[in-house]
Amino acid sequence: MKSKFLTAGLIAAMMVPAVAQAQTREIRKDRQELREEQRDLRNAQRYGDRGDVRDARHDVRDARKDLRESQRDWRRDTRYQNYRAPFRYQQFRVGATLRPTYYAPAYRPSWDSRWGVPRAGRNLTYVRHYNDLLLVNERNGRVVKVYRNHFNWRR
Repeated sequence: MKSKFLTAGLIAAMMVPAVAQAQTREIRKDRQELREEQRDLRNAQRYGDRGDVRDARHDVRDARKDLRESQRDWRRDTRYQNYRAPFRYQQFRVGATLRPTYYAPAYRPSWDSRWGVPRAGRNLTYVRHYNDLLLVNERNGRVVKVYRNHFNWRR
């Protein structure tokens, strides 16, 4: 029974990055569509009549709206998701050693400049543990820096 819960938790934890990747692809697609609509607008302004320009402006406006919605959904899902690891919360301190399961790839979020933390250096990686962000040495599992409640952005 315990292994079923652990397996379900691991599957759920691995699905979170997949959802974020799908949303990132959606944003890229919306940006591409916006660029295409803007190019069509420029062509309509150069070679078309008023009706063509009006229609092209409407298409650009719709493409911008789609992009904003995709970005808003991505921010909502990545910032405010209720993240739970398949193991209990433990408050880690600098110098603590993590077991390899704690810093497995599923718990390594992609670095984002909006976090306000520097990029991880060589042989270092960021690990999400509930709302905490840990900078961990990949070679030995030692915690180098702890950012408490880093993902609790609903303040």
